[in-house]
Amino acid sequence: MEMQWIFISTTTLFSCYIFVTKIVRKLNGWYYHIKLRNKDYPLPPGDMGWPLIGNLLTFIQDFSYGQPDSFITNLKLKYGGNGIYKNHLYGNPSIIICEPKMCKQVLTDDVNFRPGYPKSVKELAQCRPMTDVSSAEHKHLRRRIIAPIVGHKALEMFIERIEDIVVTSLEELSSMKDPIELLKEMKMVSFKVIIYIFMGSSNHNVVENIGSSFTVLFNGLFSLPINAPGFAFNKALKARKKIAKILKPIVDEKRLTIQSCQHVGEKKDLIDILLEVKDENGSNLEDEDISDLLMGLLFAGHESTATALMWAIIYLTKYPDILKKAKEEQEEILMARPISQKRLSLNEIKKMVYLSQVINEMLRRVNFSFSFFREAMSDVHINGYLIPKGWRVLIWARAIHMNSEIYPNPEEFNPSRWDNHTAKAGTFLPFGAGSRICPGSDLAKLEISIYLHYFLLNYRLERMNPECPVTNLPVPKPIDNCLAKVIKILHA
Repeated sequence: MEMQWIFISTTTLFSCYIFVTKIVRKLNGWYYHIKLRNKDYPLPPGDMGWPLIGNLLTFIQDFSYGQPDSFITNLKLKYGGNGIYKNHLYGNPSIIICEPKMCKQVLTDDVNFRPGYPKSVKELAQCRPMTDVSSAEHKHLRRRIIAPIVGHKALEMFIERIEDIVVTSLEELSSMKDPIELLKEMKMVSFKVIIYIFMGSSNHNVVENIGSSFTVLFNGLFSLPINAPGFAFNKALKARKKIAKILKPIVDEKRLTIQSCQHVGEKKDLIDILLEVKDENGSNLEDEDISDLLMGLLFAGHESTATALMWAIIYLTKYPDILKKAKEEQEEILMARPISQKRLSLNEIKKMVYLSQVINEMLRRVNFSFSFFREAMSDVHINGYLIPKGWRVLIWARAIHMNSEIYPNPEEFNPSRWDNHTAKAGTFLPFGAGSRICPGSDLAKLEISIYLHYFLLNYRLERMNPECPVTNLPVPKPIDNCLAKVIKILHA
């Protein structure tokens, strides 16, 4: 009797397992197959995952525990290397693309594709004037707002202030007896820079109040959009409201200054420009739109630059030969400088050829944006496959940057791979591509170059946990935020 009960129980459990894994898990795929069966082109091969949640749990597991490339590798192994796959992520049916030509096609096609980020990203990093508008209006606002702030003439004016922030930061960090979290300190540096450039102020209270809230906001990215106490998304929404509350009096004060003509002759910062800019209909931007733009641009230029700075220093520290070569280049720049010149110039930064290769290799290897999200505005046919209207398209930049056919030995950190190398279209996408390419890429590289210039010449890093595990959500970082000491080098 007992054996019979064990047999029945085992058979029942096995039957349930087969039912769940072979039938229930395929319901999502069957649903979309039936729904789109009359279309002229088939969906790409792939896996739609479980009903409702799709493949989100697998994605989170791979990215949270240091195996971000497993997600795409498993798709390639199972469905072939054609570079386009159906999937279901963040609550939406999706098409993943990881082949350069197709990536370029999607990113540069503003007629058939628009930004299509997950709900958590859309609500937390919303910037309606730049995203929820036509391509023509986007180009108009970008030309009027972004160019005066991050154009080459503007960048040249910012060098001196960035230098002051960098030199002060490194001196303070090297004076600390206890280890610091390098990522946290780099966030403070990047935020001081961007506050100065965008708001004309480096007020410590503004930097600290907004900066800490931005960290909470950033941690809610790509989280489950559950607006309930205790969840990351809920905390991030509260942080966004707090930032808007801090920004409002700053904008109001600027408006009064403009109205009273007290800023005549002064250099315009971003808030000045936003208060004066008009849309294509000749109307001024609403206060909510100004707040959205400020938050969106601050958001884009803060966390990513800080994380890039941290990784650049980590890689230079990890590879002494690369550090030595980069340092020698900076020393040569100093030796060629006229005695009367005391500060960096834009021309000198342009001569940092090897350092720019280090930065490019860091951007390729780290992959801050694992994917760029678009939404199909109509049925689109690519390489014989259907991208249905309303589906998300994920341009999986990480898969391209880690493709051994494009970058031999992709796991290796090798700046020399960029010697006389010009990346072909669609093969290097750290900032995206097309009309919506990140507008602050030159500013980010300028800031990183200045920081590394002074670090290489005068400092070194001593990590407390050099083998610390890495998580990749929302961006790649050591789980200890790179706990380390910054040590000043004593020159003979």
